[in-house]
Amino acid sequence: MKSEIIKMLQDLNFTEYEAKAYLALLDKSPLSGYAISLNSGVPRSKIYEVLSGLVERGEIMVSHEDPSLYTPLPPQELIRMKKSRLESSFEAAEAALANYSYVSLNRENIWNITGYEAILSRTAEAINRASGRILLEIWTEEAQQLELELRRAAERGVEVLIVVYGELKFDFAQVYPHDSSEEITREYGGRWIVASVDDREVVAGIVSLGTDSRAAWTMHPGLVMPITEVIIHDLYIYEMMQAHRATLEQTFGPNLIELRKKYNFGPSGYSMAMKLGLGR
Repeated sequence: MKSEIIKMLQDLNFTEYEAKAYLALLDKSPLSGYAISLNSGVPRSKIYEVLSGLVERGEIMVSHEDPSLYTPLPPQELIRMKKSRLESSFEAAEAALANYSYVSLNRENIWNITGYEAILSRTAEAINRASGRILLEIWTEEAQQLELELRRAAERGVEVLIVVYGELKFDFAQVYPHDSSEEITREYGGRWIVASVDDREVVAGIVSLGTDSRAAWTMHPGLVMPITEVIIHDLYIYEMMQAHRATLEQTFGPNLIELRKKYNFGPSGYSMAMKLGLGR
């Protein structure tokens, strides 16, 4: 049993000698260094080096007597301290590695993502890195899948602006319903997602084809800028429609349908998914 506990303590960053000394002190304390050596089996030539390391890390305490006496940190306190240190280390490592990954990423690359879950996962990761602004063009279904990450971003002070196809009520974001949701869904034969994070990275692609859904993720400035402008353009349209709907619809039809017809490519109802060979 003691050998198993020693192994557990080694998993908590104790050396074998440190684990033996700590257990000896749990059995009986306070003890002098000499007594700990006798009770633990740690060589006398090593015991004070071992005890010094434990004291330095706060895992045992020492009295200022002659000879010095040692007592262990209670097991519950030891575990709490270890947990706290590990959590701090993980948080620091996560932040450091995230920064490193940005430095090391090749900004010229465009990465392909295949599959619905993988696309949403990559979008969620980008949202989690946001520090200033998130622009999102998305259907209701996918917005709800990303609600937790978006809410947390807003709580960090990130501005969240969403152009939504369908209905969406997020109290933490600025939501702009797209007027032509049904027409666009019918015209393109599915749903897509376009996300721009901090005007620095984008995820864009088709998300309505299940495992055959396709998207791209990139930090390439030659793509980030125009893709970001696509979302901003739809925000412009929303603002103009709110202010001048009657005049614009008198000229271009309900929800500007005549403009859509003018610039729609191919036969009516011929979806983008079919054009890209993804609807088969």
